[in-house]
Amino acid sequence: MGGSSCGPGAHLVHLWPPHFAFSDHHSWDLGAHSGPALLVSLASEVQDLHLAQRKEMASGFSKGPSLGLLPDVPSLMETLSYSYCYVGIMTGPFFRYRTYLDWLEQPFPGAVPSLRPLLRRAWPAPLFGLLFLLSSHLFPLEAVREDAFYARPLPARLFYMIPVFFAFRMRFYVAWIAAECGCIAAGFGAYPVAAKARAGGGPTLQCPPPSSPENAASLEYDYETIRNIDCYGTDFCVRVREGMRHWNKTVQWWLAQYIYKSAPAHSYVLRSAWTMLLSAYWHGLHPGYYLSFLTIPLCLAAEGQLESALRGRLSPQGQKVWNCVHWFLKMRAYDYMCMGFVLLSLGDTLRYWASVYFCIHVLALVALGLGLALGGGSPSRRKRASQGTSLAPEKLREE
Repeated sequence: MGGSSCGPGAHLVHLWPPHFAFSDHHSWDLGAHSGPALLVSLASEVQDLHLAQRKEMASGFSKGPSLGLLPDVPSLMETLSYSYCYVGIMTGPFFRYRTYLDWLEQPFPGAVPSLRPLLRRAWPAPLFGLLFLLSSHLFPLEAVREDAFYARPLPARLFYMIPVFFAFRMRFYVAWIAAECGCIAAGFGAYPVAAKARAGGGPTLQCPPPSSPENAASLEYDYETIRNIDCYGTDFCVRVREGMRHWNKTVQWWLAQYIYKSAPAHSYVLRSAWTMLLSAYWHGLHPGYYLSFLTIPLCLAAEGQLESALRGRLSPQGQKVWNCVHWFLKMRAYDYMCMGFVLLSLGDTLRYWASVYFCIHVLALVALGLGLALGGGSPSRRKRASQGTSLAPEKLREE
């Protein structure tokens, strides 16, 4: 191969992001479950290779290399090297074996830029870190577990979930940006912009490899394959559905590819519920995970029904107001669900949700019922209602 398991040279040294206290119950180790995810993906890639070989034998002629297809079945040593590759082993992001192989076989690694992309990606992390320290100090999670918290007035209890989720986002932003920077420092996941790579999956268009160092240096590269978080999109997208796509993007690709598509149901909401159930199990056995993740399908059903029933009937100005209200409610829904994710226990989660009268569950059920009563949910209506739901142009991001 054209490199070693440590990756090509001529790149910055990879620095591990530190561990942080997540709560009294667990530490912040975002890559603890990456090994099984990698092996599930590898098994699928090997299966795709076998299927392609069978089709080739049945047709009687050989095709050229297919996009994303492995050249051979990896050996045991190659599988172990992929599973324990230092890039991403602690905090992610998820990457396919094809991505790992392309990194090792990069013909001209010195031509792949790393310093400028790294600095461009890393610059918000110190700010996010400071915001995390400040918000977690002013609004400690442990306060929610104390009896005195529930003596506070309802508006104070409702408000408290906002800074808790804010601190939650800030620390994950720092961790995932650091993980992405580790990949960028090693030149891992770099593809020409023309390949239109997507997070987790890699290139979507075939690009011939550069024929010389000069040709490689003339190409424009990006690191979309290992991009795990879109901070701007997470905070400012309008819909719950969109928020999921911007968060933990490489794992979202894995879930969509290997869980959602194989779900024993046909409707989007039921498939999402199946995916969220397995995602909760993947995180652990704490009841808070299941309570939070299984609230998402209810929110998805509610926003889909109500949006298709009402939004298309509004004027352009009315739709702008709708988007602002929808964004506000989306953020409050994620605030609410985050409380289960961080409180973890059944008692603590239900105690907090009960103290705010299960407001998001009630609101989602009311929205779902209203949407059904108004006849929402037809495919044509959903398509019309989903158009133009961004608060800002798609190209505007934190970078």
